[in-house]
Amino acid sequence: MYNSEQLLLRVKSALSEIKFDNNNPNELYQPITYTLNLGGKRIRPVMVLLACDLFGGDIETAINPAIAIEIFHNFTLLHDDIMDNAPIRRGKETVFKKWNTNVAILSGDTMFALAYKYLVKSKAQNIQSILDIFTKAAIEVCEGQQYDMNYETEYNVSIPEYIEMIRLKTAILIATSLRTGAVVAGADKTDVENIYLFGENVGIAFQLMDDLLDVYGNQDVFGKKIGGDIVTNKKTYLLIKAMNEAKDNDLAELKKYFSSTNFNDEEKIKSVTTIYDRLGIRESTNSMINDCYNKALTYLSKISVDADKKTIIKKYADQLVIRDF
Repeated sequence: MYNSEQLLLRVKSALSEIKFDNNNPNELYQPITYTLNLGGKRIRPVMVLLACDLFGGDIETAINPAIAIEIFHNFTLLHDDIMDNAPIRRGKETVFKKWNTNVAILSGDTMFALAYKYLVKSKAQNIQSILDIFTKAAIEVCEGQQYDMNYETEYNVSIPEYIEMIRLKTAILIATSLRTGAVVAGADKTDVENIYLFGENVGIAFQLMDDLLDVYGNQDVFGKKIGGDIVTNKKTYLLIKAMNEAKDNDLAELKKYFSSTNFNDEEKIKSVTTIYDRLGIRESTNSMINDCYNKALTYLSKISVDADKKTIIKKYADQLVIRDF
């Protein structure tokens, strides 16, 4: 069996073979090359290959759908940056800032088409299932993004609503990556469903950990400025939980800070974090992460593969969920 480091190298090799040097118009293809070269952890394509390998499949039969999912993921980031008016992605200018919004939209649309181009290179006996799985996930990711935008202006967002939003926006594509690899390998339906549910719960835990690290992480380790979600009034598990738990002065102060952006950033981050500390929000978020991850491991345990063969995929999931502060 392969370890995740070996599979990451295979993914990087496949991505390096995607070249548009001679494609015109340059304004369409240069942003795609730029986007794919920005890097990232390549979590989703690695998970496709991990699942394929887990069920005894040939990873080379899974490389095209793995690359398709990675191209699609980067397409969503490109369009998300436009919607969020985000100037930086992975330490570099976002496409719409480096070029313009129209170029970013069109290049993103082309990436969506390219994802399907790679999908249809899959093995013939699996192609319809793979296309159905991917199409369903693509629609659900868009649903999650719309909920995320809706929640920017909605005051009363519940924890179940938030969990459903991150399930759609983030966890679905991780789960779909694992399901795709399993289908390519010829796993039975029960195992395919269990690895999907494993990935779904890993994905939810992964996003909740991102929420937590945005407030309590080490900036050098986390890779972006701490407190960004607080500054931008972003709805996260921590904020929703705090709004549910806070009373009197704490609740009034939270409402004050999250009804406006007209505050000193550092003052706002410090004050809100102090309220989170007082309410035990860090601990309750950790508890939720652990619940989701333990649920994920329950589904992993049901998969009809020898326990020692599941060690590699569990170790990879550990790295996603159990991160340093």
